[in-house]
Amino acid sequence: MSPDPSVPSVRPVRPVRRLRRLGSDSGETARWLPVASLVAVGGVLLVVVATGKGRGLAGALPFLLVPVALAAGWWLNHKRVEAAKRWAATIGWTWVGADNSLAHRWRGQPFGTGDSRRVTEVMTGPFGPYRGTSFAYRYTTGSGKSRSTHVFGVIALSMPTFLPTLELTPENVGTRLVRAFGAQDLEFESEDFNRAWRVTARDPKFAHDVLHPRLLERLVRGDATGMSIRIEGTDILCWSTGAPDLARLGSRLGVLRAIVDAVPRYVWLDHGYDPAST
Repeated sequence: MSPDPSVPSVRPVRPVRRLRRLGSDSGETARWLPVASLVAVGGVLLVVVATGKGRGLAGALPFLLVPVALAAGWWLNHKRVEAAKRWAATIGWTWVGADNSLAHRWRGQPFGTGDSRRVTEVMTGPFGPYRGTSFAYRYTTGSGKSRSTHVFGVIALSMPTFLPTLELTPENVGTRLVRAFGAQDLEFESEDFNRAWRVTARDPKFAHDVLHPRLLERLVRGDATGMSIRIEGTDILCWSTGAPDLARLGSRLGVLRAIVDAVPRYVWLDHGYDPAST
């Protein structure tokens, strides 16, 4: 008997293909494994405590919590790195990973102090006519039980040529205190700028040439608030405590570019570069 053409044929389900599909999701499963482990361990601890059978585990509790905390830290860091890789791919940047040579490229803060200096989460690529780089910088201080790890998110933008060192850091109680004891803090025409920033430079004239009124106005806008910025060598960079923050990366690159773009032509010429030649 021939099949009725008005009835669509139905193919039987093939279990082997379903198994292959599950296998293709193994990467996603691996990414969620630490979370599942945390939930499982937490559930066991809650049951033990709730049933009153955990008296003997009181001394062992720290040993159970330590691996849980380590797994949680690993998972959170993994998710953050994966997000950074996706961000880099989206805008055409290159994910590098680790590059400890960057730990010795600059002399000013947060560099040049501590031990075990490491640079990770490096990604780099074009930002307008310049080249940008973002990374996490870590170093340790102290030893034994007093050993501490310090983490900073750093963003750097290349410049066409070398310029003298100029540093801008947020004005606060600490900076006002060191200024009271004679530390340098250059003053400018804008009171709003003076209240927001502490400025130090080896060459005060260079600082005043670069920080002209139009740039002073730009640096009191909200996207520049709280940044620590330095021109050093052939780079301009900013840094902040904690791991790199993708949510602020674009705006901070924008502030760094605004500073470089605002450098007057005669300043570039004084240091051997003519913007009109490019």
